Amino acid sequence: MNDSTLSDTELAAVLDAFSEPAAVLSADYLVIAANQAYRDHYLQSDSVIGQHCYQVSHGYQRPCDQEGESCPLQRCRQTGLRQRDLHLHNTRHGQEHVDVELVPIPVGVKEPLYFLEVMHFVKVANAKPEGEGLVGSSKVFNHMVSLIQRAAPSMISVLLLGESGTGKELVAKALHSASKRSKQPFVTVECSGLSESLFESEMFGHEKGAFTGAINRKEGLVTAARGGTLFLDEVGDIPLSLQVKLLRLIETGTYRSVGGVELKHADFRLICATHRDLTESVKEGRFRQDLYYRISPFPITLPSLSERAEDIPLLVEILLKRLTDEADIPHTEAVKVSADAMAYLKSYSYPGNIRELRNILERALLLADYQIITPEHLPENIRLPQQVSTFLNTNAGSIDGLIPLAELESVYLTQVKQNTSLKNNELASKLGVSERTLYRKLQGLP
Repeated sequence: MNDSTLSDTELAAVLDAFSEPAAVLSADYLVIAANQAYRDHYLQSDSVIGQHCYQVSHGYQRPCDQEGESCPLQRCRQTGLRQRDLHLHNTRHGQEHVDVELVPIPVGVKEPLYFLEVMHFVKVANAKPEGEGLVGSSKVFNHMVSLIQRAAPSMISVLLLGESGTGKELVAKALHSASKRSKQPFVTVECSGLSESLFESEMFGHEKGAFTGAINRKEGLVTAARGGTLFLDEVGDIPLSLQVKLLRLIETGTYRSVGGVELKHADFRLICATHRDLTESVKEGRFRQDLYYRISPFPITLPSLSERAEDIPLLVEILLKRLTDEADIPHTEAVKVSADAMAYLKSYSYPGNIRELRNILERALLLADYQIITPEHLPENIRLPQQVSTFLNTNAGSIDGLIPLAELESVYLTQVKQNTSLKNNELASKLGVSERTLYRKLQGLP
């Protein structure tokens, strides 16, 4: 063997060490060798040999980076260093999220000629209608999943950021299930509205007689999370007076129950979530800077539903199936959504994100008598903005299908109300009306 070639025996020895799908690729993307797991998971035959990796995994006719995706082989070839990327692959099971790892194989030359590709299949996300947990296939969704894959195996504290209704608790559970603590408890603490005494009692537990009404000893949620994951939901809502107690727990790893003297040791992986901009809260003095740095070494931003509109058809299909199963609605066939109704659903902005989409579908499901959801089953504020746009673009010179001005105003104000953070006096100034007039017009809007 010379410096630029590998024997079949050496290739087989490399690949046999992996139970996951693995292949050896050339610098020009050709599959030189593949283990049985690789052939089974993709083409179930030896025909993968001699094909380009992007043909096998994506069905592309050119490399991934020319199709708008990041290509780990290209970067591995350029840098000579191990690379990872999360891709959506076409397998015999349908589309699957795959954490692709590329490692250069040294053969005595400066520029690598061969690369080991190992496929790590992602269990926390799904791109199929029958999937569980996190569901999606859009680029922003896949980026979020790639961050979950990176953070999950470690003990690093994760801060989940994003609008309400984007599924932060689901992501927290995904981080837990993909971690080394997955068989231990996952404990959620709802931080909104907790008073100081209730916070301490819930978090740290209390001893019998510690306060009026404490007739029994109670273990806290920190104890319940021992060995597992502690999820602090809406951590940005914790009052300043309580933040120092949380900081002490995180910094020292110790705590005392209310009314107790024994110092206890905590053992949990911390995940926090908030819909607030904590950097602004720190600047405004509403959130401790030292606590912010403790909980945010690995931030993950969850995309809003409007940022991943291409995922809506898949989410609709899955949510409808779950809703019919939960409600035990006697449909003999799967409920479908008409093309017109789907167009409305895809164009809507969803200020309430996935939670709002679920509510919309739950209502539509009860209104649809013939197992197909049409535009008439959707809320008016979803349908009218598109009708207005269509009218302005195509029917400006016609009197057919005119929309009453009061209706137009109602639609516009509803959208403004749902999507602005301005106070009423600021909004009134922007709209050119008095605050009193605006208040009257907003009355009765959804």
